[in-house]
Amino acid sequence: NPGNSGGPLINMRGEVVGINSQIMSRSGGFMGISFSIPIDEAIRVSDQLRNQGRVSRGRIGVTIDQVSKEVAESLGLGKSTGALVKAVEAGSPADKAGVEPGDVIIKFDGRVIEKSMDLPRFVGATKPGTRSALTVFRKGAAKELQVTIGEIEPEKTEAKAVAPAPKAKSSSVAQAYGLTVSELTDNQRRELKIKAGVAVDAVTEAAAKAGLAEGDVILQLDSMEVASVKDVETILAKHDKAKPLVVLYRRGDWTQYTLMRVGK
Repeated sequence: NPGNSGGPLINMRGEVVGINSQIMSRSGGFMGISFSIPIDEAIRVSDQLRNQGRVSRGRIGVTIDQVSKEVAESLGLGKSTGALVKAVEAGSPADKAGVEPGDVIIKFDGRVIEKSMDLPRFVGATKPGTRSALTVFRKGAAKELQVTIGEIEPEKTEAKAVAPAPKAKSSSVAQAYGLTVSELTDNQRRELKIKAGVAVDAVTEAAAKAGLAEGDVILQLDSMEVASVKDVETILAKHDKAKPLVVLYRRGDWTQYTLMRVGK
């Protein structure tokens, strides 16, 4: 229907069930798949605009990803459901609740998270200040946490990465993984409020593909704490290259999680 964006989506009973918003058309005309905003969401937004003059959406301060079959197997999760926590913002509601990178959020206030996109939808529709239950899958078991929902605010300026310290460069073992690392200074540890970790000086190949970058700080490898360059060498020397390497790292105010695959 030409020009119907913003118009009502009506079911066979004559009920308005959504607001038309977009169309996907192979021909470029008005035939194709229509997308609509659910009416419950539209009513919630309009009520907020009338009552407070703005829209308020909840947040908990995590970066998430879909749980792939490979990730589900590596974490001991029975099936590929939930939202994989890749990063937690320092000081955020999720951080205060005890959510950790590598957790899989499987329920929010009793509602099952089938796909990762379910979580931001559930959280966004929750009133800021509400105390909600989060069920996470961690180290082979489900764990329930209590989180106080925050409010989405205008984007903040991204924190600068910590400059690497010119000390104790990494060996060929780390470089085989595409990593050049060095020790952190006492000042860097105090600034980041961490007790251990190593600075990433440069990345190539596997490390770059995994999303690591110069200035990151590696905190853990395969769930083992990294306190020195020697720790990195020891862990990597024992790692089975046929399996993905689990990397926990810090970038600015965010603690993040990624999988590194060597030789791929």
